[in-house]
This record gives sequence, structure tokens and C-alpha cells, in this order.
Amino acid sequence: MTGTLPGPTVGVIGGGQLGRMLGEAATPLGMDLLVVDPTPDAPASPVAREQLVADFDDREALHELAERVDYLTYEIELAGTDVLEAVSEETGTPVHPHPDTLRTIEDKLVQKRRLSDAGVPVPSFRGVESVDELRAALGELGYPAMLKARMGGYDGRGNVPIESPADVERAFETIVEAAPGASAESPSGAAMVEALVDFERELAVMGVRGDDERDTFPVTETIHREEILRETISPARTDPGVRERAREVALDVLDVMDGRGVFGIELFETADGDVLLNEIAPRPHNSGHWTIEGSLTSQFEQHLRAVAGWPLGGTDRRSPTVTANILGDVERRQTATLRNVNRVLEADGASLHYYGKQEVHRLRKMGHVTALGDSDPTALLDRIREIRDALTFR
Repeated sequence: MTGTLPGPTVGVIGGGQLGRMLGEAATPLGMDLLVVDPTPDAPASPVAREQLVADFDDREALHELAERVDYLTYEIELAGTDVLEAVSEETGTPVHPHPDTLRTIEDKLVQKRRLSDAGVPVPSFRGVESVDELRAALGELGYPAMLKARMGGYDGRGNVPIESPADVERAFETIVEAAPGASAESPSGAAMVEALVDFERELAVMGVRGDDERDTFPVTETIHREEILRETISPARTDPGVRERAREVALDVLDVMDGRGVFGIELFETADGDVLLNEIAPRPHNSGHWTIEGSLTSQFEQHLRAVAGWPLGGTDRRSPTVTANILGDVERRQTATLRNVNRVLEADGASLHYYGKQEVHRLRKMGHVTALGDSDPTALLDRIREIRDALTFR
């Protein structure tokens, strides 16, 4: 099918904001998208050919999806690895990235062990099965540390900082309560603990594996508060040597992954200029949204090219680019109405991306704004914050 139009049909597990932007990127390529998502009229539904309303791991729905498309991919890691693998074998429809990659990444302890064994630099970590094991691990790793649920968790969910021995028992209880399939009586496999990295800044690299090639987008600086991504800055405000090291680590990560697609690779830059891997997302990622306007090829177009086995697009940055996430600023869940949109529309070089979510609540990601310019990245960051902060759901 390569080299002909119309292009292939791609099935996407997940119809959220990433599915919406995949759909927006698919149309110019002559591709069609079908999505599976449990939320009726999910954000991706206006730009997809069809939405199947079903859970992400609904075997019957995924089987139907696979029979109707040329390739399967996912925009959320709740697809159900075993179900994806079985459906692919039954229908002959390939899944990218490969389910083995999802199987590696979905368990944070398995992910860290696999990458550490491959020589990728990671923070010191331990798997812990009980409060006593956690105390023993902290005796080696020291305080403070971060306790993480091995499965699930994003935007800070499933992470509990431990500042002192007094926090240990409650932190373990919190993680076990949140961990899928775990309980106080049976906490096995629920948690891992990681040394807290005293980092200079957080970095991200969008990597891509194609049919017989691999590449990275330029290294990006990410700014988090309350463990939620707020802004990205490209180029990252760090030394060229650190950016090159981050790129090398990302390429090493790609060597461990199976299958085609885009990977969000989150990194720490330490005070002495070392680069450590934080986590990986086997899909387009919030830290790569800047590429829609800021790169020769967006991460979403690149993901679709890779999944379909098409040649990859260029990854060069067009100009300094920053993004700022639009987060819910209301205390209670309510119908979403974004106000002061003219502040973005009147700003030269700024672009608005609204995700079409019907409800808003505190800190929910509702969209993002992007600004390009020739100015200093810090000045561009100040400008995009001013634009973003004028937007409100109140």
C-alpha cells in the first residue's frame, strides 16, 4: 500500500486528545482512522471515520476494529497487552508499537530492569513487596525517594514522595490502594521505589522507529508542577553537549523497543550534566505537541508514517517553539466553556489546540497553546504563559 493514495486505514485504541490529533494528521496523508473509546462522542470522534464505543480492552470490539483496518496502534496504555496480541494473531492485523513493547513499558519495574540491563542510565531503584522491604530499600537508596505504582498512573497519579521514615507506611498503603489488582492483604507486584533525582531540569525526546530507520526530534525542556506538564521549550535551555547526550540515550532506548511508532522519552539532566531516563510512553506524548507547528513533521504525522511503514518525515525544528498546557481551573466538574480565546487568536505566531472534552475539572488537560518566534526561548516562554494564563473556564 506504500506509495498509493488513498492510504491505509489505521485503528486506534483510545479516542482522547492524542487520538484527535492523530486524526487531524491523518487526513492530509489520505489515511482514515477508526477509534475505540468507552466515552461516547470522544474527542477524536469528529476527525475519525467512526468510533466504536467500548472499553479499551474489550476483546470483541478490538477484534472488530482489527478486521476493518490495515494497522492497529494505541494512544493510551490501557489497551490490554494480551488482548491486543491475541486479536492481532487472529486477524493478521499488525500492532505498532509491538505488544511486547507495551508489555515492557506498562510495568515500571520491568521497564527499569530491561533498560538498565541494556545499559540505559536510570536512577537507582528497587521493587518492594511490603513495608519492611520498602524500609530496607530506603536504607540503601536514602531519603527522599519516590514510591511508584508499577502499573497505571500518569500526571502524578501513582507516585508518592517519601521524605522521611515517618512517611513510609502511609506511602505504601496509598500506592497499594491505587495499584490495579493489589490489596493490603496481597500487595505483591504493586510498588517500586526510586531514588529521588536532584535534577537541574527535565528533558524529553520524541523518538521514532520506522521500518528500517530510527530518528529523534530535537531535545525539549519540560516544566512540571504538581507532577503535571505545564510547558515545553525547544530548544532545551542547556548545553549542546547535554542535548547530544540526551539524544544518544533516546536512541539507546529505541534499540530496546519493538515495532514501529513514536515514543515519548522523559529524561532528567542532573546537576553534573549526566542524563538519566525517567519514563517512556510508547505513543505520541504531551511533550511532543510542540512539533505540530515547530517541526518539519509533527509527532502525529510521524507516528502514522511509522505505523504504516512509510518513509519517515524530517524532524528538524523550524524555529524556537514553546507550548503551554491549558488546564482546568475550576474546583468542581462542570461543562467546559473556554473563555478569552481571543487572547490567543490576536497573538501573532500563537496557535490554539482545543481537545474538545465536554467536561472540565481541576488540572484536567483541555488543550494547549503554541508560540513560535526568533526570540530567546525564555522570552518566548514568558509570552506563552501570559497568553495561556488569560484563558479560563470560570
